[in-house]
Amino acid sequence: MKKIAVLTSGGDAPGMNAAIRAVTRKSIYEHLDVYGIYRGYQGLIEGDVKPLQLGDVGGIIHRGGTMLYTARSKEFMTEEGFQEALEQLSFFGIDAVIVIGGDGSFKGAHALHQQGIKTIGIPATIDNDVLGTQFTIGFDTSINTVIEAIDKIRDTATSHERTYIIEVMGRGNGDIALWSGLAAGAESIVIPEVTESLETIARRVVRGYERGKRHSIIIVAEGAGNSKEVADYIEKATGLETRISVLGHIQRGGSPTAFDRVLASRMGVEAVEMLLQGKSGFMIGIQGPQLVHHPFKHIWNKKYDVLEQTYQAAKQLSI
Repeated sequence: MKKIAVLTSGGDAPGMNAAIRAVTRKSIYEHLDVYGIYRGYQGLIEGDVKPLQLGDVGGIIHRGGTMLYTARSKEFMTEEGFQEALEQLSFFGIDAVIVIGGDGSFKGAHALHQQGIKTIGIPATIDNDVLGTQFTIGFDTSINTVIEAIDKIRDTATSHERTYIIEVMGRGNGDIALWSGLAAGAESIVIPEVTESLETIARRVVRGYERGKRHSIIIVAEGAGNSKEVADYIEKATGLETRISVLGHIQRGGSPTAFDRVLASRMGVEAVEMLLQGKSGFMIGIQGPQLVHHPFKHIWNKKYDVLEQTYQAAKQLSI
């Protein structure tokens, strides 16, 4: 093996640049040629591939987003597009590809692996919804961004004696809502994995006001329901002024936290090590302090479930 390529795919996440930097520098340290594939699988199809040198990844460890850019490629999922991607890898003489992204990106990596291209996956998504790893790159930064926003909104909520519905990202899972809500002391957390009636949430808000509280914060994951419907119901049921704040894409950006920088750096180095050991078709994860490896085919075996213990803790502390 002489040439390694790295790409980022799917939604961007803080820490992707740190992973790119680690892959590049570890490869050069091991006397390997390393290439950057720009704009994910679409860039691979179009041959947007360039060699990376040490200087190309200098000064990026603290930057959010991805210097390689990212895209979702429908063309790669076609037989014609996939064959073009294989031809580009052959043209550049690339022996292995490290894919930084989520489980959708890893399906592309698995397809390349099945065609004899060595592939390793590094999980990077703010949603923290990849099976086989306790944390994904970008999640820690995202929830810290959300917590900072909640703390600021709480100041206004207290001053005006209002209830605030804060919508955060999370279409299929509620980790961002759950972790940020627990850390910020939200009164209620609405996530896709757990069904809780609006009536119950309204009762919790009223109970708080009856004991002297003058504001309430309700965190809603975007995939758990319509924030406006939640706000309308709460205001009608409680008679309390209710406002909505949708945080949106602010949750994706920003300088990565120390945790995300270290996690990305460790995973980048590990990915190159695995390729040097002849491994392929694996995703790297973290469990406790240890990095672990899972075959791609195993990470789609069951639906990702939110931690019930964490949800119950948040619920019990919001009395």
